[in-house]
Amino acid sequence: MPHIERPDGTRIYYEVRGSGFPLLLFAPGGINSQVSFWSVSAVNPFDYADEFQVIGMDQRNAEHSPAPLKAPTWDQHAADQRAVLDAVGAERALLWGGCIGVAYALRFIQEAPERVSGAVCQDPVGLCEGVNTRDTFFAMFRPTIEAARSGGMQAVVDAALQNPLFVRNNAAGPFAARIAADAAFRDEVAALDPAAYERIIHDYDANLWGANDPFVSVEASFIAHCPAPLLILPGSDAFHPTAIAERICREAPRATCLDVDCRSADKIEETKGRIRQFLRAHAG
Repeated sequence: MPHIERPDGTRIYYEVRGSGFPLLLFAPGGINSQVSFWSVSAVNPFDYADEFQVIGMDQRNAEHSPAPLKAPTWDQHAADQRAVLDAVGAERALLWGGCIGVAYALRFIQEAPERVSGAVCQDPVGLCEGVNTRDTFFAMFRPTIEAARSGGMQAVVDAALQNPLFVRNNAAGPFAARIAADAAFRDEVAALDPAAYERIIHDYDANLWGANDPFVSVEASFIAHCPAPLLILPGSDAFHPTAIAERICREAPRATCLDVDCRSADKIEETKGRIRQFLRAHAG
């Protein structure tokens, strides 16, 4: 499996399918943003590899991207993502993000606008009064804190060995994939003081979900100045409030918003076609 080495020892997994103008993917799955989740997406961007060079990646601490035992930042994620583009020799690319991947895309655009020709934004995450709170997102971390408090770090290790996918087994914690795959790292986690682990988990929440309200990865003022064309597929639940998508569509100068039911059975083929049209129009 191809990886790129990062300065702090992180190894970022990526894969490339097809040829043509580059399309860099930021997968859904919360902090487990990983390539494999695209296979269960209503619209799978790898289907566009017949026309584009589609580049998938696991973000740090997701499935095949081991990282140090510390909370990442949006800056680190953006640097990892640019390094993937560098690795495949792409100076400029389209982006496609789902869920937390939209937050990654917005941050990428903010930090390297010259490298982005457009972005598909599927189910944007965000904080929205009356729909969710910070606690909605932090709740995913509570089971791993409780496991460490009640059973020590061995309880976290055992949970990760049982099911290393944090998004489906919150007790395993955000480092679950590496705990399950790397015996030396497993020992490092097992030896950690539960209180120190809890501080890392709180840092995880603060660095990502608490960094910027309401769009989490960028300040609210950025959206009105976002230079890239955006195609928005709104979400409709507490993690992906429709109102967040609608706000991006109102404020971003080059945003186009599809209907909230654009992935319904009677609209899905039209939606796939509109995405292809968007990608073609901005491939350059």
